Amino acid sequence: MIFSPAITRLIEALRRLPGIGPKTAQRLAFFVLSMRKEDVEEFAHALLDAKKRVRQCSRCFNLTEEEVCSICRDPRRESTLLCVVQEARDIYVIEKTGQYRGLYFVLHGALSPLEGIGPEELKIPRLLQRLQEGEIKEVIMATNPNVEGDATAFYIAESARPLGVKVMRIGFGLPVGGDLEYADQLTMSRALEARREMF
Repeated sequence: MIFSPAITRLIEALRRLPGIGPKTAQRLAFFVLSMRKEDVEEFAHALLDAKKRVRQCSRCFNLTEEEVCSICRDPRRESTLLCVVQEARDIYVIEKTGQYRGLYFVLHGALSPLEGIGPEELKIPRLLQRLQEGEIKEVIMATNPNVEGDATAFYIAESARPLGVKVMRIGFGLPVGGDLEYADQLTMSRALEARREMF
């Protein structure tokens, strides 16, 4: 079936979203075209507004609309405990457990030499700089339990060792090769409780 140029552009744009294949993109495109014009405009405005207003926290690199995110500003958080995650969405998975009251640091990816992603492409230098400040006493590595996540956790643990910071790894409960965003609350709670020191 041949679509008009406008429909084809819409389908191709939707295919850029993660987990969206050709058939799902077509289904979504035709759903959008069936929506009222006002609803489409509201949807488009929400996308543009979020892209314009949301930025990275200057302290932990979480996504926020403020210079410093609400978690970093919260005086009730344990300021000597830092949970390192790959993506900002991972914070919400951990927060839903209600088990963690420390601070966070978002790397925005994981080490992947094959893809040319080294420490400098991530926020690792900024993390090590923060650890050198001396306030953080324990780091929990909550990177994904796959090759890249493990390599990232071990690299950070090795780099933090001379700084005298205790580095732990989240424990059992998460499937090897999986992503944190798909973990349920109970699994994530158990993984946090079963964290272990990396060295």
